[in-house]
Amino acid sequence: MNLREILTPEEFQSVTASSDLRGAWLVVCQWAIVVAIFAVAAHWPNPVTILLAVWLLGGRQLGFGVLVHECGHRSLFRTQRLNELVGDWLVAPPTFNNVRAYMRGHLHHHRLAGTHDDPDLPNYRDYPITRARLRRKLLRDLSGRTGLRTLRGIGRGFANLRTLSPESRASLLRGGAVNALMLGIMALAGTPWLYLLWVTAFIFANPLISRIRQVAEHGAVPDLYDTDPRRNTRTLRAGWLARLVFCPHQVNYHLEHHLLASVPIYRLRRLHRLLEAKGFYAGVRFPTSYWELLRQVTFRDAAPAAA
Repeated sequence: MNLREILTPEEFQSVTASSDLRGAWLVVCQWAIVVAIFAVAAHWPNPVTILLAVWLLGGRQLGFGVLVHECGHRSLFRTQRLNELVGDWLVAPPTFNNVRAYMRGHLHHHRLAGTHDDPDLPNYRDYPITRARLRRKLLRDLSGRTGLRTLRGIGRGFANLRTLSPESRASLLRGGAVNALMLGIMALAGTPWLYLLWVTAFIFANPLISRIRQVAEHGAVPDLYDTDPRRNTRTLRAGWLARLVFCPHQVNYHLEHHLLASVPIYRLRRLHRLLEAKGFYAGVRFPTSYWELLRQVTFRDAAPAAA
C-alpha cells in the first residue's frame, strides 16, 4: 500500500522526518519516569506505593522495548549511528534486550503480516478465545511463570557466556553492566531494595502488560490473513493512564506503523489523524480502551457464536 498516493508530498515529509530532539526527549522522559517511580517508592514506602511502582515499572520496561523497536527501525533518530548507540547503551540494556537479534525476527513480521508465514502468528492467531482461557494466560503471567522463564534464559546466557556469539555476548554484558549500575546507584542512595522492584516488575508485571499490548495489535482483527493492514492490524485510542502502562510512546498506533514502518513513533498520531481526515479509515473500528479490547478478543462460550 503506497501512502504517497494518499498523502501530499508535504504531508508525507512531515510524518516521515526523524528528529534528534524528539528522539532524545522520548529517551529522557522514559528514564525520568523510571527515576520518579523509584523516588516516590523510596520516599513513601508502603504497600500501595510499592504495588503501584511495580505495575508502573512493568509499563516502563515495555517502554524500553518500544524504544528498542524504534532504534531497530532506525527511525528514533536521524542517523543510523545514533540509533545504534542509543539502542545498544540506553534503551536495550535495562531489560537485557538485543536490538539486532530482535529486528531480525521483527522485519520478517512486517514483510509477512497478513499471511500464514507471519513468524509472530503463534502469539495471536487463536483469538478470539474464551474468557476463561484468557484469564489462564493472564494468571500465568501474573503468577510469574512467564517472567521467571525469561529470567532463567538470561541466567543461562551468563552461565554459557563463552559459547555465545560476539553479538549476543556483548548485548548480555551491556545488560549486566547497566543493571549493576542501577543497583549501585540505589545502594549509594541507601535504598538497594529498590532494585527488587525492578526485578519484581520484570517477573510479574511486564509479561502481562506485554501480552495485552501484543493482543491489542493483532488479536481478533477483522482478517488476520488479509495483507491490507487495516484488516490485519489494530490501532487503539488510549487515555493517559493506558498510555502510561500499556502503550507508552504512542505504540498504540500500530496500524499506522504497519502502513509505513519508517514513520517515527512520535509522528504516528499525526499520520493517524491525516489518514482519518481523508476517509482512509472508513469502516475501520478503533477500540477506545483496553477493557473494550479485551471484550472484543474474547467470548463466553466454548466456541465463537455464529456471525
